[in-house]
Amino acid sequence: MSQADERVRMKVDGLVFDPLSNTPIIILKDEAGGRSLPIWVGYPEATAIALEMETVVTPRPMTHDLIKNLLDALKATLQHVTVNDLKDNTFYAKLSLQVETGEIEVDSRPSDAIAIALRVGCPIYVRASVLEEAKNNSELNKQGAVQPPEDEEQFKRWLDDIRPSDFGKMDQ
Repeated sequence: MSQADERVRMKVDGLVFDPLSNTPIIILKDEAGGRSLPIWVGYPEATAIALEMETVVTPRPMTHDLIKNLLDALKATLQHVTVNDLKDNTFYAKLSLQVETGEIEVDSRPSDAIAIALRVGCPIYVRASVLEEAKNNSELNKQGAVQPPEDEEQFKRWLDDIRPSDFGKMDQ
């Protein structure tokens, strides 16, 4: 494996808001804490990740819970997820699944891959080349820096106030 293809194991360090667009950002950090990767995501994906991080149980399975349940029912194991590319300021990811016939990879948005990885407890990786490209990408850097702590507090307050009923009436 070349250095560019090397994968760096990451963890979800938190969710914050972009100060310019008020868009949620997932912060991934390497396990040593030296490198980080902000990924801008939509509110539904941020909510799915936040619910899992805060161990909030919803009355019915949300989409990523459903995917976990499908994997379990099909006896497929999510081995790891990898943020493997950055094209036109968009991150790409792959789910690496172990199925009866071997290992398969499935294309995914990083936000969905991370939400599922948190639910099944599998490793999250980012290719070293993606970390380097993101660090040097002027368009991504223009989107704004990671939020100051007061914005993280705003997100924590939102998490504290969220209730399963906020997701509307769900069929039982």
